[in-house]
Amino acid sequence: MNHLIHDSIFDSAARTPDAPALAYGAERCTYAALAASVRAAAALFLARGLRPGERVAVYMEKRIENVVAMFGAAAAGCVFVPVNPLLKPEQVAYILADCNVRLLVTTPERQAQLAGSLAGCPGLRALLLTEGQALAPDAPGALQVLHWRDMDIHAAGAPAPHRRIDTDMAAILYTSGSTGAPKGVVLSHRNMVAGAASVAGYLGMRADDRLLAVLPLSFDYGLSQLTTAFLRGASVVLMNYLFPKDIVAAVRAERITGLAAVPPLWIALSRLEWPADCTLRFITNSGGAMPVVTVRALQQALPRAEVFLMYGLTEAFRSTWLPPAELARRPDSIGRAIPNAEVLVVRPDGSPCEADEPGELVHRGALVALGYWNDAARTAQRFRPAPGQDPALPLPELAVWSGDTVRRDADGYLYFIGRSDEMIKVSGYRISPTEIESVLHASGLVSEVAAFGIADETLGQAIVAVAVADLGAVDRAALLAECRRRLPAYMIPAHIVLRDEALPRNPNGKIDRNLLRTTFQPGR
Repeated sequence: MNHLIHDSIFDSAARTPDAPALAYGAERCTYAALAASVRAAAALFLARGLRPGERVAVYMEKRIENVVAMFGAAAAGCVFVPVNPLLKPEQVAYILADCNVRLLVTTPERQAQLAGSLAGCPGLRALLLTEGQALAPDAPGALQVLHWRDMDIHAAGAPAPHRRIDTDMAAILYTSGSTGAPKGVVLSHRNMVAGAASVAGYLGMRADDRLLAVLPLSFDYGLSQLTTAFLRGASVVLMNYLFPKDIVAAVRAERITGLAAVPPLWIALSRLEWPADCTLRFITNSGGAMPVVTVRALQQALPRAEVFLMYGLTEAFRSTWLPPAELARRPDSIGRAIPNAEVLVVRPDGSPCEADEPGELVHRGALVALGYWNDAARTAQRFRPAPGQDPALPLPELAVWSGDTVRRDADGYLYFIGRSDEMIKVSGYRISPTEIESVLHASGLVSEVAAFGIADETLGQAIVAVAVADLGAVDRAALLAECRRRLPAYMIPAHIVLRDEALPRNPNGKIDRNLLRTTFQPGR
C-alpha cells in the first residue's frame, strides 16, 4: 500500500515502466523516466542540504519539470509549495516568505520578473532554473543558482532521503486570498494519498485513462489530476490553454478520457461544438455549483461522458460526490460523502440538523488537513473537535468546519446553499447568491452571472447581480422580469449590471465576487 504521495510514481514505474505518464506539447514521459527524474530531483535537494520538512516552492506554468520538482521534493523528505503561475511577484514573495521557502524552482523568465521581490524572502537559499528563452539575471545576495540541465552533477553524492511517515507534511497549498492574505493549508502524505484513493475509486479511474490537466497545479482540484492518475498508472496531458476552444481541440488530439474544470470554464465549454466521436468518458466539476442548464447542455454535447458533480474545500480536499445515476433526479445536488469521509450538517452548537434544515457542513476523516501554516488563530477557528464525540475521549478528533451552509434531504443527499461569508442579508433574510445566480442562468439570457450584497441603510444589504448577456438585445428589464417571476420580492436584485467582457476570475479560475463587490459603482 502507498503511504507517501510519491510512492505511486515509483510503484507505477515498477509495474508498467514503459506506460505513458506525462505529456506536455511534443514532450512525452514514461513512468520509468518520470521516476528517474523524481529521484534525481530528490537527490539534488538533498545534496543542497535541505532538511526534513523544509519547503521547496515551484513557480512556473504547467510543464514536466513542474511535476518532477514537486514530487522530487516529497521524495527527498521535504515539503513542496506549488505557486500559482498567475500570481504577481509581490504575491509570490509573500508566499515564499510566509512559509520560509529554502529553494525556489522556476524559469529564467520568471526569475527576471521576481528579481526585485526576492530580497524580502530571507529564508531563500537557492534557485533551480529550468531551460528558457532568456538568460537568467544575477540572483540577489547570496542566492545560489542551479540549472536543471546540470541536475545529475548537482545531485552527485547526495545522502539518502529523509525518513518520513504518512502523517508528516507533504505540501502547503495557498488559497487564492480573495479575502485577506492567502492562507497556507498544510497537507500530510496521508491526506493526499487517502484523497487520491477515494477519488480514483469513485471515478472508476483506469490505467488506460488519459486526463487533460487544465487547472492550476497549485489548486487542490488541479493537483488531484496528478495524484489520482499516478495512483492508477494513468497518463496526464499538461495544458496551459488560451481559449476554451483549445481544450476541445486537445481532447480530440490527445484522445482524452477525463476532464476536470470549474463552473465558469464548464459554462464556456458547454457552448462549444464537441466532436461526435469525443473520447471523454467522464467529466468532473468542483469549485462551485454548476448551473443545471450547463449540466444539461454538457449531457447533450457529450452523451457518452458520465458527469460527476462534486464539492470540496482545500482544508479537506474533497468532501462529496454525486453518482452520475442520480444526476437526472438531483441535478442541483453536491451528492453524499466520498469514501473514507463523513460529512455532517450541524447547527452552531454542533447538534445535527433535521432533513432540509440549513446548517454548516463539517467534514471528518483522513482528508482533514493539518491546519494553516504559521496561523494558530485561524487554525483554531476552522479545525475544531468533530461533533458528537464522547467527552471522555482524551484527545478529541479534529474536523474541518467549512463555513459553508448546506442542507441534507430525507434521502441523505446534500445541496449547497452558500458560504457563510458570502450570504446576503436583506431585511433579516439570509440569501444564497447561488440561488439568484441559478435563476438568471436558467433564463437562458446570460452566459455568466455573479450575485453579492452591498451595504444598504434601509435593508441592511442590497443585492447586486453582475451578468454577461447571452444575447445583445437583453436588457435589465428582461432580467428583472425573470427574477420577479421566479423569486420572492426580498430576493430580487436591487442592481443589475450588464457587461460585455467576461467576469473576473481568481487565480483558480473561479468568479471573483470579492473583486466585483469592491469595484461596484451604483448607476453603472
